[in-house]
Amino acid sequence: MKKFLLTTSALVALSFMPMHAAIAQDATTLVVGMDVDAGTLDPRLMRDTTASRANDLIYSGLVHITPNLEAVPDLAEGWESPDPQTVIFKLRPDLKFSDGSPLTADDVVFTYTTLLNPDLNAPQRALYTPITAIEAVDAQTVKFSLSAPYAPLLSYLDVGIVPKALVEGGHDIALNPVGAGPMKLDSWNRGSEITLVKNENFWGAEPAFEKVSLKIIGDNSARSQAFEAGDLDVIQSPLPPQDIERLKNDDRFGNVIMAGLGVTYVNFNANDPLLADPKMRQAFSMLIDQETIVNDIFQGVDEVATSIILPSSWAYSADIVQPTFDVEGAVALFNELGWSDTNGDGFLDKDGKALEVVLSTHSEDTNRVQTVEFLQAMFEMAGVKAVAQISDWPSFSTNYVQQGKHQIALLGWLNIVDPDRLMFAQLSTGGPTNWGGYSNPEVDALLQEGRSTLDQAGRAAAYQKAAAILAEELPYYIVSAQGYQLFYSKDLPVEVQATPRGNLRGLIGLND
Repeated sequence: MKKFLLTTSALVALSFMPMHAAIAQDATTLVVGMDVDAGTLDPRLMRDTTASRANDLIYSGLVHITPNLEAVPDLAEGWESPDPQTVIFKLRPDLKFSDGSPLTADDVVFTYTTLLNPDLNAPQRALYTPITAIEAVDAQTVKFSLSAPYAPLLSYLDVGIVPKALVEGGHDIALNPVGAGPMKLDSWNRGSEITLVKNENFWGAEPAFEKVSLKIIGDNSARSQAFEAGDLDVIQSPLPPQDIERLKNDDRFGNVIMAGLGVTYVNFNANDPLLADPKMRQAFSMLIDQETIVNDIFQGVDEVATSIILPSSWAYSADIVQPTFDVEGAVALFNELGWSDTNGDGFLDKDGKALEVVLSTHSEDTNRVQTVEFLQAMFEMAGVKAVAQISDWPSFSTNYVQQGKHQIALLGWLNIVDPDRLMFAQLSTGGPTNWGGYSNPEVDALLQEGRSTLDQAGRAAAYQKAAAILAEELPYYIVSAQGYQLFYSKDLPVEVQATPRGNLRGLIGLND
């Protein structure tokens, strides 16, 4: 596979920062700065990037996803598909979990059976619902049966396999994970640090480090400063644009800067009475000045989006365009919907009630905070009373957005390895991450067609039709396609391989 080893060429004055030690702790430990703490280390239940990145080291899946987004063998040494609705995986011989217990086909069956069980409430369950049966043919062979051909299946089979006997015996893998990845959990100081150590029972190549320390530093600027001070060996997105520019011009550090697999978007709550009408969502969307947000607030590290399909995707079409910034057009649409300034106070009202809305995001990302404050100003310029509500990530995500209590929330999605990953669970009727309650039977049918059609051209046509409807009805307004940035000490004893997913195997010497 292609290696991504990039370094900066521009120099800064030596007086800018003192030179730091070769690596943050010692040659046996890799210290990585993370933006949020993991919510759980159960790979079936993870919702955040830190959990995803930690679990990629703690666990192994049937497949591993390379930086080129290809599915390659991991626990499975190979697979075959005798017909479009059957996939059979052959496990490597003598696999073990980190506690030394054997990993067999029964553990694979248990992992996916429980993940599909609605009682578990797995966030990504919708990705696996086409699976109708998982069978252990023998100790090393697993058969997946599908309700219909399922094009993105392999892209989703990197979920970590969990030990059936331990979980059924009451072991809490959310806090004390036992996997078959290259590392295993040593300690977890909640809100501060997750420490992993080498798993001596890992089937594959030996990691280059004895330990990996994931340091939780919620403030993006503080994380950059800790990296510059030599307290961290690696940092990655999200980072403040001004820090990205400074760090890439510092020849003490290597960097990888590439298109990411994420979007920054506005989630409209279609269940909210004010936002139930698509025309209201259109009017609010026309108050979103993407150019200023992307190029001034985010300083060009992202790309202005035109629709819900990433520009790098094989399904992208430049002909699908969501509304663009137009304050006068937004006010005219509000007027058409009965909202006007009857009091002469500069604010729109209807039936004696002012047009008022709550804009929300989380405090850890200063650029998102600035964006919400900017949107607040744009909304008020158009006669909308806008309230900015900023809270920490756990409160904002778990207790607010995921409960459908928001009106207009600024969020992001990562790991979009397939159009299905951004659209099906989020925008199908009743989808598990459809926090805004959007529902359109035609979109439901198109998204189902997109995942069950094996021909890529046919898939692209289905997703483009769905995206065109979504660009008009706007349950999501996609502000930008995110870039991905990685900075690392040049003294790391490995050839750094980055992936736009942000996972860490390529930083511990396990390159594809």
